[in-house]
Amino acid sequence: MLPPAPAARRALSRRGLLAAVSATAIAIPALSGCFASSATSDGAGGGGKRIRVAMMQPPRSGLSPLSDDAFKLSRWSTAETLVRLDAEGDAQPMLATNWRQDGRTWNFDLREGVTFHDGTKLTAADVVRSLRRAAHASPKPRILDGVEMDVAANGTHTVRVTTADVDPLVPQRLSSPQLSILAAKAYGKKTVNPVGTGTGPFTLTRSGGTSFATLDRYDHYWGGRAKAAGIDVKYVPDGTARAAALRSGEADIVEAIPVAQASLLAENQITEVPMPRTNTLYLNTESGPFRKAGLRAAAREAIDARSIVKGVYEGRADVADGLLGPALPWAGKLRSEVTGRAKTADPDGAEITIGTFTDRAELPEAAAVLQQQLQKAGFKVKLEIREYANIEADALEGKFDAFILSRATILDSGDPAAYLYSDFASDGSFNIAQLADAGVDAALDKAGEMPAGDKRRRGIIAAEAAVLKTGAAIPMLHERVIQGDATNVAGSVKDPRERELIGLDTYVK
Repeated sequence: MLPPAPAARRALSRRGLLAAVSATAIAIPALSGCFASSATSDGAGGGGKRIRVAMMQPPRSGLSPLSDDAFKLSRWSTAETLVRLDAEGDAQPMLATNWRQDGRTWNFDLREGVTFHDGTKLTAADVVRSLRRAAHASPKPRILDGVEMDVAANGTHTVRVTTADVDPLVPQRLSSPQLSILAAKAYGKKTVNPVGTGTGPFTLTRSGGTSFATLDRYDHYWGGRAKAAGIDVKYVPDGTARAAALRSGEADIVEAIPVAQASLLAENQITEVPMPRTNTLYLNTESGPFRKAGLRAAAREAIDARSIVKGVYEGRADVADGLLGPALPWAGKLRSEVTGRAKTADPDGAEITIGTFTDRAELPEAAAVLQQQLQKAGFKVKLEIREYANIEADALEGKFDAFILSRATILDSGDPAAYLYSDFASDGSFNIAQLADAGVDAALDKAGEMPAGDKRRRGIIAAEAAVLKTGAAIPMLHERVIQGDATNVAGSVKDPRERELIGLDTYVK
């Protein structure tokens, strides 16, 4: 399959990365009255308290499952997919109980006895409707970018998925929350409405735009009865206000506590969850001083990532050993020392410009520390810092000698091969390093063709080593997200992929 033209690639990558950048904070002075009492039970099933949740970002697309809002539906356990991923990134049954591949075709057997929240039964026709709507959406869900997929029913409880090319990751793709299966009544001519149309243990009963959402327990859930009576969600973009809601007892679960607020909370109220996100210094291998491998090696040797973790992130991050971090537990087990790197050359006053963006508060601070470290090693360093929307195009066009980026290393399939190809293949859509290396390309192609499982993981680590050998990227640290739970909350899910938060066993004591 041919890659998109450069302009199209930039547009695709811009949409993909901007979706991951936090919304501009809006100060919210108080949350009083925002939540129902956690002691209140729902009227439908009785028993259990409701869970009050403060979430970071309000919906951007009316909670459409075809947008990034799908991750909210997944975290609330209201919308479900055919497949889920385990901690290793392997596909596990959800609405589909098993699947089998025959060349370009996969057949998925559906779980019987599943009902939507409107009482209708799940059939193959429902799955076909949902997946076709996603496949023909504009824009497509990220997981389907560049993927041609035909979906058809094969009886009442089997769905056939056929791709244009042999694709070993079809089950992993179908785990994306953006491919959730909803009841027929969810689908209007132009919009998708998830209210009362999912299959999960909680039914979305009311969406209050960008202010709140209300969910009640669904007592006919195929997987059993949830312990909580329901969920009351409030969107709180301001991190200080979210942390204050936890301290004051106004919220039971809080998303994304800022690093600066974590020290104000009790240790038993916060959990640091490794994120599949790496802060990396990309070096321009096509033009400027870093065309020389020896200067790339000098930059690598000059950087002290531990001081950045300690000083900028207050110790709440992990020093990077590679591009893939502890959110992928298999990576560290398979990784070995990278060999064959270039020898360090003397910078001798080489002038470099490092770019980064303001949307993530820690990046400008990290850039200032890097500036000092590289100047001490003999480089002359200038910083250029702007909002992400105003700097990405220049970064992709190679206008900086180096660029600091906080980058998600696994995309919606849970597989890092797509990230590695996007960022480091000669025709990668997000190749800020302007890297064109035959060895890297061969390693990436080999990994991408391997079936899911241990063999593919070993291929991915080999590709990572090939990238690191070139010196085109210097991984510095792996981010963590800080989740806040009241001390009387049990069973909340600490998910590095941010697909799960409240499940069957989550409740307020």
